Amino acid sequence: MTLTLGHFLALGAILFALSVLGIFLNRKNLIVLLMAIELMLLAVNMNFVAFSHYLGDMHGQIFVFFILTVAAAESAIGLAILVLLFRNKSSISVDEINTLKG
Repeated sequence: MTLTLGHFLALGAILFALSVLGIFLNRKNLIVLLMAIELMLLAVNMNFVAFSHYLGDMHGQIFVFFILTVAAAESAIGLAILVLLFRNKSSISVDEINTLKG
């Protein structure tokens, strides 16, 4: 049995759906929300790599490196904000963080 493009796209769609489900079901914990966003980015990256391999073009794989760079920066900034909020509020619950409202 060989793996086709449809297998990779189905796996990417399942990962993307799991991350969307994780965002909608868990709106209490910021760490889980950040992990769901990262899973969503990785699902999109897998689709880029699958199409890049299928089409024989390297542009999709190069684009993945840029997405991973942005994802790493987003994770670092998000975790830094999370640490500061935990120091100030002693909680990482989304319901208790309302200081950013205008």
